[in-house]
Formats: sequence, C-alpha cells, structure tokens
Amino acid sequence: MLKTLLMGIAVALLGLLGYASTQPDTFVVERAVNIQAPPDKIYPYLADFHQWSAWSPWEKRDPAMKRNFSGAASGQGAVYAWEGNKDVGSGRMEIRSARSVSSVDIQLDFLAPFEAHNTATFTLVPQNGATAVTWTMQGPMPLISKVIGVFVSMDQMVGKDFETGLANLKVAAEK
Repeated sequence: MLKTLLMGIAVALLGLLGYASTQPDTFVVERAVNIQAPPDKIYPYLADFHQWSAWSPWEKRDPAMKRNFSGAASGQGAVYAWEGNKDVGSGRMEIRSARSVSSVDIQLDFLAPFEAHNTATFTLVPQNGATAVTWTMQGPMPLISKVIGVFVSMDQMVGKDFETGLANLKVAAEK
C-alpha cells in the first residue's frame, strides 16, 4: 500500500514538472491608469527613487525597511537598494534609461525571499490633458517559477500591487 502511494505521488510530481516545463520561459505583468496630470508632473515620481515612498505599494509594508540610495540623484544611473521584512524582502533597482517625461526603464534585482532579475518599465503617454501611465514588468521564468505558476500566476501575485501603486501614483500626481 505504501509503495503504491509513493508511486502515485512520484507520478503526480513528474506530471506536474512535465506540465510546468511546457509553460512560457518569460512572464509579463502590465497595468495602466489614466492620471489627470501632465507627464512632467508624474515623471519625477518615477525617475527619482526618493519619491517612491509617496506611491509605491511596498514602501508601507515595512516601516523599518532599510533603504540605500546611490548613483545619480535621479534618472539614469540612480540606484535604490532595500532590505526589509518577509513582505518586502531585499533587492536592488537601477534606472537603466530615463527618457524625460516619456519612460523610465529599471533593472530590478530581487535577492530575498527569492532571487529574480527582471525589468520594469513605466511609459507615459499624454492624452488630452491627462496621461496614460503603463507599468510593465517582465522577466525569465525558471522551472521553479513555472511550477509555482501552475498554482498562481505572476499576474495574480504582482498585478494587484501594480494596481495599488498606480492608484497611489494617481492620488499623488493629481494633488
């Protein structure tokens, strides 16, 4: 009986790994919001890591989080490293390119609770006195991420945080 149970578990695990391995090798999470403000009012919130505390959904999850700013003050070359509780983990962001009032591209490296290397992009498109802001994150999906993705997708894990962050950004920029 035990042998049959163990064989069943092994077959189920192999099936799970087989199915997970057929999933895409990359992921993309994207959310957008319309903000009643011009791009030049929104852009500083994105291109200056010092201003992320006004809108980032992760900033409030650990009031004791350690932050380290280095590199450029803002824009290309600005670096933000953090170390926090289990809700925020630790990692590093660096602005790789910043096209004044139109986009910000960030290299996003998570170190804990898991290691991941992704890219985040913010695009700002003027629209009749407002601005369409799109937040996109993309990156590789190693096998362990694919296995987790069978049960919960990256979009489900991160999408709500993007929605919260963009709602916070909207409030901050529309003041």
